[in-house]
Parts: sequence; C-alpha cells; structure tokens
Amino acid sequence: MTVAAEDGATAAGPLAGVRVVELAGIGPGPFAAMVLADLGADVVRVDRPGGTGGLRIDPDYDLANRNKRSVLLDLKAEGSVAAVLDLVERADILIEGYRPGVTEKLGLGPEDCLARNPRLVYGRMTGWGQEGPLARTAGHDIGYIAVTGALSMIGAADGPPIAPANLLGDYAGGSLYLVIGVLAALQHARAGGPGQVVDAAIVDGTAHLTAAIHGMMAAGGWRDQRGTNLLDGGCPFYGTYETADGGYMAVGPLERKFYAEFIELLGIADQAPARDDFDSWAALRTAIADRFKQRDREEWTAVFSATDACVAPVLSLREAPAHPHLAARATFVDHGGITQPAPAPRFSATPGAVRRAPVRPGADTAEVARDWGVTSLVEGNPSGTT
Repeated sequence: MTVAAEDGATAAGPLAGVRVVELAGIGPGPFAAMVLADLGADVVRVDRPGGTGGLRIDPDYDLANRNKRSVLLDLKAEGSVAAVLDLVERADILIEGYRPGVTEKLGLGPEDCLARNPRLVYGRMTGWGQEGPLARTAGHDIGYIAVTGALSMIGAADGPPIAPANLLGDYAGGSLYLVIGVLAALQHARAGGPGQVVDAAIVDGTAHLTAAIHGMMAAGGWRDQRGTNLLDGGCPFYGTYETADGGYMAVGPLERKFYAEFIELLGIADQAPARDDFDSWAALRTAIADRFKQRDREEWTAVFSATDACVAPVLSLREAPAHPHLAARATFVDHGGITQPAPAPRFSATPGAVRRAPVRPGADTAEVARDWGVTSLVEGNPSGTT
C-alpha cells in the first residue's frame, strides 16, 4: 500500500527514524536518496549555491528530490564543512556521488566522517567505482552499460545497440545497488558492527544484473549476439508488433499453454508454423506481424485483456497512469500537481507515502537545525541563507 500525503504529514514507511545526509549531486545518487526517503527515512540534502551542474530542471519538478529536506551550504566556505560533520554525527547514512577524492579534499571523506560517527554507513555512488584505470574519468550511463556487455544485448540483430534511456545503468545498476548496499551495511551496524564504506559502482551493479545471462551463455543457451535469443527479440513470440494505427503490442507467451491461447486469440492457430521449428521462426514472425497489422492497438488490447496470452499494449509515459490495472493499484499518484510513480515496493504495516513535494535548495535549513539539533547550520549562517 502507498499513499499520497499532504506536505508536512507525519513520516511513514519502514525506514522512519533513519537519518540520511545526501551531498547533492545528479542522477543515481539523488534517486537512491529518494528511494530511502520514500521508505520513510529523514533525508537531508546538502545543496550548494549555484546548483550541481549537469542537467538543469526547475526544482519544483525534480521528483528525485521529493520527500527530502534541504539545507544550502557552500562547502568551500568557512564553517560549512563543520556544519555537515555535525549532521553526519547524528546520521545513520551518508550518500555522495562525487569523483573519487573530492570529498576527501573537502574534509568530508570516509575517514573524516567515520571519525565523527563510527557507526556511519558511507555510501559512494559513481560510474566507474573508487578504483581502477577509469575511476577518475568522466562518464555517463551509456558508457558504463557499454563496457559491461549489457548494452550489446539491446536492439535488433541487424541494427545498432539501443540505449534504454538511463534506466539500466544509472538507476538499476547504480541507484538500487546503492540502496541495497547502504541498507545491508546499516543492518550490520545496528547489529553491533562498525560503520563502513559502500562502493556502489554502476559498472559493478550493471554487470551483476547480467548474471543469469552469463549462466545461460555458459550452458549454450544464449548467443553473444543481440536479437538472436529467447528474451532479446530473437524469438517471434517474445517481442513487439506494430498495429494498424501505428501503435505496438508487447508479446511474451513463452510457456506452451500461454502460447496456445495467444495464437488462438490472435486468430492464426490454424496457420502458424510450429513454434519449436526454429527454421520456421521467420515465417511465424511474419504471420504474427501481418495479423497484428489488421487491427489497431485498442482493438487488440480488448482482445487480449484479462487473458493468459501474455500480451499487453505498449503505452507511452503519459498513457501509463490511466491503464486500468495501474490505476486500480494506484501505481501512480498525483501530488503537488505532478502525476508521478508511487513509492515502491509496498508494505502492509508501514506503507510509504509521497509526503513532500520536490525540495527547493535551502528551504529547510532552520527546520533541520531544530529537528537534528545542529545549531551550526544557522549560527554564523555559513551558507549565507536561512
């Protein structure tokens, strides 16, 4: 269960009471901190004057900063690093996404922070990791997933690899592995162990995601060539097909009983080549494609709705919230005038919630100073803001 709460509502979620300091960055670090905040953690984002660089977006629409609070500090100004360390002393987790060595130069590296708080979990989010030949070089999602082999699997056999937005590297291989890491380390610390550093590299996480594929390849069940395998579009009954109106249907009836229902509902049961005859897969693909072209997406959606044929319409981002199943589950919520994905996963006893709109830099300095008991955030006003 997830809910959309009013701004200022009581914190909810299984991580209620966990305190997180986020050193502002872009991409996977903020998303990981958002996941923790969605689960109820008290996330304080340390923003800096002038922003983080990179992609620019109006703070009111930056959903990666929902459910957080923000203080604004110039980490190069006298007193600001001390104020951050005061926050660290009271925190359970710190998240940073700078290049290796940057926080050390600022006086906020792991040694500095763990000296103040020996039970701290220090989460580091980078593309290449903290060590290795490329550790200190720039990069982005597409390069990270390229070197792991993951990008090579995506796309048609006769076309180039296709970048899956930045979902695979930044958020799956990066953010979610950082979340797993810091929560595991937090459990260790709360069980009496020491704090520690979590090195979450996108290349490591993305490579880890391909574990099952490597096993299939070793067993001879996967070819190291995109568009030629069961799950990468090489199979005619696992892929997408265009409809009469230019829409698409996603098809995936891998099991025999589901496949039988699929070809029956599609109307080609009496003419489809045998599914196990690999030499006939091209003819089967043509038969499926020709049939889908005879009706529009809405009509095919009605045909396959509530069946076990494993067929679904390919919806756009704007269309997805209105899908009947997602609407019934409240998979998307409206908060602050923005339709957005609800927190996930769901908890029966401690449901997560969208409690606050995206945080504006420095908006909560006085509130955080009061709640965390960190008077240095406002004494001497090291950030130049209140």
